[in-house]
Amino acid sequence: MIGLARSSLQYQPTQRDDDALRLALIRLAKQYGRYGYRKITELLHMEGWRVNHKKVERLWREEGLQLPQRHKKRKRLYHKGSSIIRLRPTHPNHVWAIDFVHDKLSNGRSYKMLTVLDEFTRQALAVVVRTKMGADEVLEALYPLLLRHGSPEYIRSDNGPEFAAEAMQGWLRRVGIKPIRIYPGSPWENGYNERFNGTLRREVLNAEWFTTTKQAQIVINHWLRQYNHTCPHQALNMRPPVPETILEKPLISGPDTGG
Repeated sequence: MIGLARSSLQYQPTQRDDDALRLALIRLAKQYGRYGYRKITELLHMEGWRVNHKKVERLWREEGLQLPQRHKKRKRLYHKGSSIIRLRPTHPNHVWAIDFVHDKLSNGRSYKMLTVLDEFTRQALAVVVRTKMGADEVLEALYPLLLRHGSPEYIRSDNGPEFAAEAMQGWLRRVGIKPIRIYPGSPWENGYNERFNGTLRREVLNAEWFTTTKQAQIVINHWLRQYNHTCPHQALNMRPPVPETILEKPLISGPDTGG
């Protein structure tokens, strides 16, 4: 024995170099400026980093990045096996939800967006921007989605005139899709789409000022790709609806698409 007290033989941890992790954290925080540290943690995991959210939060604070505000926990759409939504989706292409979002351009001119969501996968199938949109324009937007993704068994909507029009209802019957119309004054029955529309407004429409509908469509398509392929979703165990490995993302040429 060398005569040293056991208490003096304490383990000395090796100081780890977090510079590379900090750079990756700052890069993702800049790229996804509306995300908090928990979603950034999931993006780091997708890039191959083995780090927990507590360490990311500590580095986040040290770098002076903005911490997300706490919100009241949202109520689940389903409660104890009984749904406030009349038909619960059980598989992809079971139920699509459609709805409108309204906004204005920088010159004050109004425009509309048709949002289409697969309720089971949470994939946003499209956000179509138009200055005006009636039943014919809705059908024009839906047709290519059916060619790309296949036909859903049901389409859920509110009772707006564009969705209630005979042209729309007749077309759904001819292609074998069953319409679901929510009860008047009950937007929570289209809860998945309402939640998506809120995210679209919060992350894009309230953050950008568009001069043309074409500009709005390009920006929304870019955001939509992030939403579907990168953004972690709590309902999907913090995975995106259509996972895509960031490091292996293929080079995309041509106009932006929503995926």
